[in-house]
Amino acid sequence: MSILLRRRRFASAVIVAAGASLRMGQNKAFMELAGEPVILRTLRAFEASPVISEIIAVCREEDMERVAQLASESGITKLAHVVIGGASRPLSVYNGLQAVSKKADIIAIHDGARPLVTNEIIRDAVHKAEKYHAAAPAVAVKATVKEADNGVVLRTPPRERLFEAQTPQCFDADLIRAALVSAIRKKLAITDDCAAVEVLGCTVYLTEGSYENIKITTPEDLAVAEAIIARRTEVPAE
Repeated sequence: MSILLRRRRFASAVIVAAGASLRMGQNKAFMELAGEPVILRTLRAFEASPVISEIIAVCREEDMERVAQLASESGITKLAHVVIGGASRPLSVYNGLQAVSKKADIIAIHDGARPLVTNEIIRDAVHKAEKYHAAAPAVAVKATVKEADNGVVLRTPPRERLFEAQTPQCFDADLIRAALVSAIRKKLAITDDCAAVEVLGCTVYLTEGSYENIKITTPEDLAVAEAIIARRTEVPAE
């Protein structure tokens, strides 16, 4: 009896770390987090993922050599290219897509400042994108959210339908390329990559994220991330 083996898809990770870090006051990509730069911890997460075949890092021009050196010295073997970011997130992601291997079926786009992403989160989003073309991890919103204008509440959206999107956001390679080109040409003010796909009328499927998959944005976030890492590395008492 013959057994049909499922072909392993080629997934490329585009790690975006080209922001100005205005709220942090310094380049958060190189801030120390439990003894290692934030960007290195992010690269390690994707290096360790069995579903990721290559990594493309997108950063500011002045940081390119430093990122490449960090990766080389730390045994990050999947890093294929380090490319210059653009003036906006869509342009930075687009630059990263230009360096992705032609073999890539799936592209996973991840914030360089989310260093605590797990193998499970990456795997689930990639596998869902393989099946449905577009997927992203998310967590349910805990607080009540108000939509307001000039300090006046317009409405209170039902909390059970609200989710906080995380990364990696994963897509069929041709789909995300087309979506980003369209968004850039229309000069759309999108804050995540799923939004570019949604504008094309495509459905995005959510996978299970984690409240620990935080984005380092302010100094307070570093303290929270340090606590998460400490808890993860605790040796269970016998």
